[in-house]
Amino acid sequence: MKTIGLLGGMSWESTASYYTAINSKVKAELGGLHSAKIALVSVDFAQIEQLQHAGDWQQTAQILAASAKSVAAAGADFLLICTNTMHKVAPQIQAQIDIPILHIADATAHLLQADGVTKVGLLGTAFTMEQDFYKGRLSEQFAIEVLVPNASQRKQVHDIIYQELCLGEIKACSRGVYLQIVDDLFKRGAQAVILGCTEIALLIDQSHTAVPLYDTTKIHADAAVTAALTDSEK
Repeated sequence: MKTIGLLGGMSWESTASYYTAINSKVKAELGGLHSAKIALVSVDFAQIEQLQHAGDWQQTAQILAASAKSVAAAGADFLLICTNTMHKVAPQIQAQIDIPILHIADATAHLLQADGVTKVGLLGTAFTMEQDFYKGRLSEQFAIEVLVPNASQRKQVHDIIYQELCLGEIKACSRGVYLQIVDDLFKRGAQAVILGCTEIALLIDQSHTAVPLYDTTKIHADAAVTAALTDSEK
């Protein structure tokens, strides 16, 4: 079994979901007392969040690259950046480490393609919904058309992530807001909706809607376990 590297803390709420999902998958695959081999470094999200909203992505890249080096030094065979948004600086992080990054958008796109989805809605932070580092990767490398909510809806989605979900606050009224936005994306032609922020699955899941949802946290975690068990003795 390979060692899975996790760069977490963005937020710790969703990093806990990663840890649970990865170990649950390993147990399901191997049985008994098996658990995942994990090297985890968790950053202080307050510092990262301030830099995000100040637009200082270079500084976030430096902080995360230093942490990624620690993950690699701890023996990880590959790295997961446990957040969709910070894949914006994945190329800068990759340039400073010798282990590969398992990209969250790629893992999601492969599953979408396998399911025959060619037009998808995307929920996430404003950075993920509005900038091209995520949407562009899906469209250019995987030929998947991406729809995002309108401007006022994007603000609602973003604010709920940072003001509630990252603080572990789960509110029924916010769930209703998200589900309405999911429904609107479906009416606009989305065959499914990507939960493109690792906290969103804390608020909504497939039991809440008939629209197919793609939980990037679970998808990323499952892909990590597959990679960890590939070409290794079970």
